[in-house]
Amino acid sequence: MVLSFVFMEITGDSYANFTRLLTRQPEVATILGFSRVPDESAFSWAWRNRFDDAIHEYVHAAAQFVVKEVHDRNISAPEVRPKAEIVEDTEEAAESVEDESFSQEKIIQTTRLARDHAYRHFDSDRASNASYEDTQFFELQTFMGMVRCGTSQGATRFQYRRGEEYGPHGDTHLRTVKQFEPDELINGFNETTDRLLSVIASEASFRRSVTAAIDITAIPYYGDTEEMPMVSGTKDRDSRAFKFATLSIIGQNIPLVLAVEPVRESSEWDENPSNQIHRTVRRLVRRAKEYVPIETVLCDREFDSIQVFQTLSNLDVNYLIPKRVSTSERDVLEQMEGDDQEVAVESASIHVESGSHPMRLLYVPSTSGEGTAVFATNLRVGPDEAEAFCRRYSRRWQIESEYRSIKGDFLAKTSSKDYRVRLFYFVFAVLLYNIWRLTDFLLKAGVDGEMDYAPVLTAGECVELVASALIPHD
Repeated sequence: MVLSFVFMEITGDSYANFTRLLTRQPEVATILGFSRVPDESAFSWAWRNRFDDAIHEYVHAAAQFVVKEVHDRNISAPEVRPKAEIVEDTEEAAESVEDESFSQEKIIQTTRLARDHAYRHFDSDRASNASYEDTQFFELQTFMGMVRCGTSQGATRFQYRRGEEYGPHGDTHLRTVKQFEPDELINGFNETTDRLLSVIASEASFRRSVTAAIDITAIPYYGDTEEMPMVSGTKDRDSRAFKFATLSIIGQNIPLVLAVEPVRESSEWDENPSNQIHRTVRRLVRRAKEYVPIETVLCDREFDSIQVFQTLSNLDVNYLIPKRVSTSERDVLEQMEGDDQEVAVESASIHVESGSHPMRLLYVPSTSGEGTAVFATNLRVGPDEAEAFCRRYSRRWQIESEYRSIKGDFLAKTSSKDYRVRLFYFVFAVLLYNIWRLTDFLLKAGVDGEMDYAPVLTAGECVELVASALIPHD
């Protein structure tokens, strides 16, 4: 598994593409030591649950070494990702960007432009005569996220750079963070998102309908769970986490997180009502549709619910969601096997209190090469087009990369039990991610060429540039 992740980092392959490669080239699977090809969910689970930060760091470092060696030695290996995507050294990064028609001055100007739109919509509602302005806390939070440290260490390092009188102490920072109520924080994020999108509103590539992905990410929590209603269980029965749902643009558009929603689940240690996931979906989609037209929403199997299906239909968006296999689906699979069919489409209908609509169940070969996958959609899809249509689901791999960057590049460390602190830290990590992607988009828009998903500005470069705007050089 470790070698597989190194391979994917070297090539830039998604879990789905890598699984297809192993299926097409079984000799590669044999070299890696697999007796059978794992599906993409197995890779996703292993990365999130089996391997710790040390192994993540090892994978990235090993892959970067290989990529640099391949390019530095001019080895012919077209599958290897461009060197510009992985360089960390600032001078190398500047040279690689200049080759793409972006000057260092242009990058810094664009990064500052994006940053300047980010802070003004958050208000702690503190007294006007407070010792520090809100922006100073936002700058400290940004710095902490970029250098990946906790509040106490981050405040000390920030004061060292900016001056003891400029930056607040760590305990002052935490007290201020706790003054942001969750609703106010989400509203601030929404207003900031609206402002960031207005910067790129004139770009034609962003006016067309987009494909969006909804998912839930978990931030591990290791403390006591008593009186912790926002802490949830995970698939690993012994693990606990804070959970957040997001809606993101995917595909060839600018990959931004348009909406964030806290997830509150029922657990054995609290009295929370059962989680109504369709209500979370409704809030996310409604918020996102204020910014962009949404054509299709992709969700994972966790959202397989007739209430979710009807909610999306009521919101007038298409959906493609993998189904859990129950008795009725198993009967169809057995019939397909008896008839030697690879693809089948079954008509169905949803009837719930909030409405009804016709839907289709699509039975197509699994991208893992093993068995048949079942998807639900509200679009009219026939047997001849079902398999091609379901390939759109592979775009969801981008959200795995997105979460990896948010939590690995921009999320400040904390062990706080206070949910207001946890939410503040996560929202600001998402905000920094959006600044990175916005900056990259504006740079691409300034030169000729087709827009694509792969960034020309790495997260590490964005971190350095935002840091240079916040903290003057010695």
